[in-house]
Amino acid sequence: MNSLFARIMAVVLSVILLLTVALSVMSYFSLREQRINARLDYLAAEAEEIAYLAAELNGGNSYFLFQNSPRQYLNRMAQKVNDEFGAYIAVVDRWGNVMTNIQTAYSEDPDFVASLSGEEITSALKQVLAGETIRVRSTVGSDAAFTVGVPFLQYETVTGAVFIQTRAQRIQSGMEDLLWPVLAAAVLAALLGAAAVGLIVRSIMQPLSALTEATRAMGEGDFSRRLEEDRGDRELRQVAHTFNGMSDKLREVENSRREFVANVSHELRSPITSIKGFAEGMAEGVIPAEEHPRYLRLVAEESNRLSRLVGDLLQLSRLEREDAALEKKAFDVDEMLRRAVIRRMNDLDEKKIEVDCDFRADPCTVLADEERIEQVVINLLDNAIKFTEPEGKISLKTEIRDGEAFVTIWDNGAEIPEEDRPRVFERFFTSDRAHTSGKGTGLGLSICQRILEMHGKRIELLDSGEGTAFRFTLDIA
Repeated sequence: MNSLFARIMAVVLSVILLLTVALSVMSYFSLREQRINARLDYLAAEAEEIAYLAAELNGGNSYFLFQNSPRQYLNRMAQKVNDEFGAYIAVVDRWGNVMTNIQTAYSEDPDFVASLSGEEITSALKQVLAGETIRVRSTVGSDAAFTVGVPFLQYETVTGAVFIQTRAQRIQSGMEDLLWPVLAAAVLAALLGAAAVGLIVRSIMQPLSALTEATRAMGEGDFSRRLEEDRGDRELRQVAHTFNGMSDKLREVENSRREFVANVSHELRSPITSIKGFAEGMAEGVIPAEEHPRYLRLVAEESNRLSRLVGDLLQLSRLEREDAALEKKAFDVDEMLRRAVIRRMNDLDEKKIEVDCDFRADPCTVLADEERIEQVVINLLDNAIKFTEPEGKISLKTEIRDGEAFVTIWDNGAEIPEEDRPRVFERFFTSDRAHTSGKGTGLGLSICQRILEMHGKRIELLDSGEGTAFRFTLDIA
């Protein structure tokens, strides 16, 4: 689980790093573009200021524009722009008078001035003198340059133009100071993102780690582990709820298995102990020879009891196999009940038990595995005979309702205690009157229930008010 957590974190951190780098690069270029635009806006504002001064000093007469004092003032403005941007500046009026800082610009950057294109400047000035304000990126020689052109007006008439051209490098320089804030923001964002993702992934992995530990404990036979069902998202809570339900079921199965093994061991030990004790007593002379026939009969009875128990266990095991198959066919369940009564006639006569057959549907043809249903009938009838007092009464009843056949076997013997009723179908469950104790193996009702389950049907203990009644259902043919 730790390696899985590490792999998830590595993938998430890689994604965060890539996103941070991408966003940082985008942020840097966005800030850089904003600063370039701000500088161009500033350069345009300076050009407009020069144009305003030129228009004011011109006063509609080009003569005043080129007097010494105004010229010195404009030169100072031009020098300011030149100092900041190393720009070539030209002020031109409609009368063809030109004022430039070409000497100053040439002294500072002769290559740039030498590469200026007269045709390009003339074309740009024509646009400006036509009343357009331009701000374009162009190529001067082999280098990129920015050009700003602003017309100046006199009585709403274009009387001249201010033309400024500078290397793009001067506008774009000094951007290194943007890297540190961007890098700092990127590192901070990456650390915060990594921390947040780490907390989220850990909160997800903790329930999974608990699930792993609980599963490992379950594999070792410890079904007491439970997961918290109120942690994590909805899917994790559902997994925890399902796991706890599975753990409860497995714990029940394990308890049933242990109880079954303990009961089988007890039931097998009892007849084996009796047989061993009687045999050793006769072999060692502890039991007199004249008593041998009596104890041999006890040994035979215990052997028969042991054989029935093993047979019932094998039968129940075969019924619970997944490949246990049914051979369904149509037969008359009323006739089966009659045959069962005839087979047990000696036991019924011995206890003078009255048998009442109430076949409301005769014949009652059902579709089922005849041999296995006969086992159910014999088991229920034997239990009824066993727990019915002499001169008692047993009733066999069949009827059809809602497309099903209902078979009921009732006796007027002692009722099963209320606290024992929910457990009568448990294996080896013993009670004074649970139809599972005493002379039987304690598996009869479990076998009956399993056979009906294989048919997709049910068997139940009825609340008859007097005596004990079991009823099961079958499909009608």
